[in-house]
Amino acid sequence: MRGLTNKRVLITGGASGIGAATAARFLEEGARVVVLDRDDIARQRIAQELPGLSGTIGADVSDPEAVTRAFDELDQLLQGVDILINNAGISVQNPFMQITPEQWQKVVGVDLNGVFFVAQQAARRMLAQGSGVIINMGSTNALRGYAWYADYNAAKAGVLALTQTMALELAPTIRVTAVCPGYVLTPMQAAEYTPEMMRAVDSNIPFGRQARPDEIAALFAFLASDDASYITGHYHIIDGGEAIGTAAGKK
Repeated sequence: MRGLTNKRVLITGGASGIGAATAARFLEEGARVVVLDRDDIARQRIAQELPGLSGTIGADVSDPEAVTRAFDELDQLLQGVDILINNAGISVQNPFMQITPEQWQKVVGVDLNGVFFVAQQAARRMLAQGSGVIINMGSTNALRGYAWYADYNAAKAGVLALTQTMALELAPTIRVTAVCPGYVLTPMQAAEYTPEMMRAVDSNIPFGRQARPDEIAALFAFLASDDASYITGHYHIIDGGEAIGTAAGKK
């Protein structure tokens, strides 16, 4: 991709799954990458797996004070940020009637509030330097009502609305987009689904499989690059055709 060499990149939730694959991809593109993640063990592991990282930062994105401290640390590591991959997220599978106030606050706290807290800190720095790209992690869950994920669905729908507002207010200095993956085979996904559930999911995807994390990372890299210089304000679905497959009654 054009224009990623030496760019300063922050990836939240970057120590595993899609985030780790994205960190690897941006390093391949010649960028300078810092991973932010609240999991200390995972951060130690990713630092060993990707020795080219410029550093890792421990923080819970749902805590605005922790995010402020994290960006102070980022300023020491990279002296600013050019690209934010706002990826950190969690999900808990539960029927709507069994979601507790605590679970709701936890999921929305990370998946929506955290996106806002991190994006605002990054945008302050990007506006001051006169350029930047912010890519928020959405989901196809934002576009249709998947059962047992009411809190996650609502948070991701909020991310898409937030992305549009940010794109309007921050243009033309900062480009803001969102990526909406369908099913991605990550540790978080594997922990929530039985093999039978996985097979049922795959049967509704025209490609017959879930995405690999590196495939999502490739979309992040494109949207952050100069090749996407006229793209802002939109969400980009990457789901192997799942939405159209389901609509067509694929089984």
